[in-house]
Amino acid sequence: MKLSMASGIGFFCGAAIGRTTTAFGVGRSIGRQRAPTAYRLFSTAATEALVPAADTDSSIYVQEAESLETLQSEFLQTMRDRGFLHQCTNIRDLDAKLCEGPQAAYLGFDATADSLHVGSLLQIMILRHLQRSGHRPVVLIGGGTSKVGDPTGKDESRVLLTDEIIQQNTDGISKVFQQFLTFGDEKPTDAIMVNNDEWLSEIKYLDFLRTYGTHFTINRMLSFESVKQRLTREAPFSFLEFNYMILQAYDFLELYRRHKTILQLGGSDQWGNMISGTELGRKLESAQLFALTAPLITTSDGKKMGKTANGAVWLNAARLSSYDYWQFWRNTDDADVIRFLKLFTELPLDKVAELEKLQGAEINQAKIVLADEATALLHGSDSLEAIHKTIETMFAGGGSDTESLPRVYASKTDLETNGVRFLDLLVKLKLANSKKEARRLIQGGGARLGETPIADENGVLILTDFGGATEVTLRAGKKRAGVVEIQD
Repeated sequence: MKLSMASGIGFFCGAAIGRTTTAFGVGRSIGRQRAPTAYRLFSTAATEALVPAADTDSSIYVQEAESLETLQSEFLQTMRDRGFLHQCTNIRDLDAKLCEGPQAAYLGFDATADSLHVGSLLQIMILRHLQRSGHRPVVLIGGGTSKVGDPTGKDESRVLLTDEIIQQNTDGISKVFQQFLTFGDEKPTDAIMVNNDEWLSEIKYLDFLRTYGTHFTINRMLSFESVKQRLTREAPFSFLEFNYMILQAYDFLELYRRHKTILQLGGSDQWGNMISGTELGRKLESAQLFALTAPLITTSDGKKMGKTANGAVWLNAARLSSYDYWQFWRNTDDADVIRFLKLFTELPLDKVAELEKLQGAEINQAKIVLADEATALLHGSDSLEAIHKTIETMFAGGGSDTESLPRVYASKTDLETNGVRFLDLLVKLKLANSKKEARRLIQGGGARLGETPIADENGVLILTDFGGATEVTLRAGKKRAGVVEIQD
């Protein structure tokens, strides 16, 4: 599936498309006052800029206040105004480079699972904004680095994956990018997808050490936060993992050589590795390369984005239905909804500002907009009609539409003989992560067959439970449900 980009592609600077540069106000103490939440809004001539509140002068909004005020490239303006900026090397030079014409920028995704989850969505949105601003996204699949394992933020070594599993995971995570980016080889803004296994698997160890090892010092590598944390906790840190940062830096060099990629994008936890890549390009190719990070997103209560009590919020439809995805966004905390509208949708900022005025129960309207916009990006706008019908069925008592709900099948023979255990069905429908969790759900009165509570944790679904219909609905709590359909 290809999504056609906005007609603004081809314009690289704010002045070229008639945008008014955000007026931060020279000399203002930007970001020094504590806001009531993690972000605060600055009024602008054209929009509202989401600016992370800062308690120290380390904030990019303090250190680079003048540069941010005068940004001309559409991409960096969008990053600034919607709250994606955290760190950036030589932002003025990058801004000028982006105004010259289409530039290639990349983001890396290791193949550690067969689907990405919502925690990766921020990075995917950055690539989408990059393409809409007239530049080329390079999606780097870490088929090679997945054989090593990124130690960042980990207390212990990752389980080593086989080549077969890495390939399965690569195939799985590649699908989601088709929903957000336009791939091809005809236009300078067409996205491309590459796999670092192409060059990493061909490395000759001694040659690699002699050519590139001399450009990395142990002193510098030990100063990286991911390394210091492991050493402080006296957690094992293998030599294999220690090489990850070198391989990531080498990826940047290879992408510059192969595709003239000048910018690496990523999360703030990757900053040290990204800087190493820009330095390696400077030393070996005399190239000016850039690194730009986005903040690591947490919810207002401090929880990591992308995880819920029911597990990861997967992006592949095979792992999570469009209905459950919609419900994830609909259940956003009041304090997060405006921030998430800016980060995870393309709703114009003036529209977001209008929604920000809503108070009390009216905030639910903003949550529905968030759920609709985010779900349409991933699953397509056509999915919304079925989702809304399902919601009406479940919560408003009308209709009987279950099209968007997750679905499993039970054979008529099994239903007529021994039946199918509710524990198994709840797990298959992903209404519970395990039989133990499903048992607790039943014991707590949260599991229902239609509107009837399931009282027996060892109970089974039988043919007469269908009442002559071809499907029944299992519910977990008030907002989660799935369908069991008879299969002859």
